[in-house]
Amino acid sequence: MEKILVVDDEEKIRQIIRKYGEFEGYEVFEAKDGMEAITLCRQNDYDVIIMDVMMPELDGFSACREIKKLKDIPIIMLSARGEEYDRIHGFENGIDDYVVKPFSPKELMMRVKVVISRNSNKISETEHDIFRAEGLEVDFTGRTVSVDGQRVNMSPKEYDLLFYLVKNKNIALERERLITEVWGYDYYGDDRTLDTHIKLLRNSLGIYRKFLITLRGVGYRFEAREDKH
Repeated sequence: MEKILVVDDEEKIRQIIRKYGEFEGYEVFEAKDGMEAITLCRQNDYDVIIMDVMMPELDGFSACREIKKLKDIPIIMLSARGEEYDRIHGFENGIDDYVVKPFSPKELMMRVKVVISRNSNKISETEHDIFRAEGLEVDFTGRTVSVDGQRVNMSPKEYDLLFYLVKNKNIALERERLITEVWGYDYYGDDRTLDTHIKLLRNSLGIYRKFLITLRGVGYRFEAREDKH
């Protein structure tokens, strides 16, 4: 049975999510703030965390950063703020999905299902392979990216997107294909998530953002000539 940790200082919200989660067959645990969530994550494993942003003691973004240092647990962030800046801030801190309050409990459970499925079926990276183009280096096995010799910190989903783009370099990739292949066949979000991650990816690549070409009305293409050593 998959385990969900619900982190919210409002008991009513926790109860609603628990009710719907248990109905869907999940084992649901609760934490009233970020500090308690970190303590529970040290002691237990969870398949997904649903976390509010505005909480006493420690806010959701800070708690997310600390949890990601401990374990790679998928996190769905809940927030009353839905502006692009807030979503980007969340994804920069390693979250997997962003849900704006007020939310539909049924939709939230669908997103939980998608995130859990996505996490259990990550793109296979068994062969040791490194892509190099000018000063950009992508180590698929080690899941690292370097720009001009400097390691770049990226969120798991930001890396998955770059992985897919590089593996399909010089090919025009439709938006729908990218969402399907990187986020999953049954992704229940919207394509703003792709736009947000493309923006994050360009920031991470620095001068090598030139490799990421926008195909207006179609999607994107990673266009680079690989160095042969």
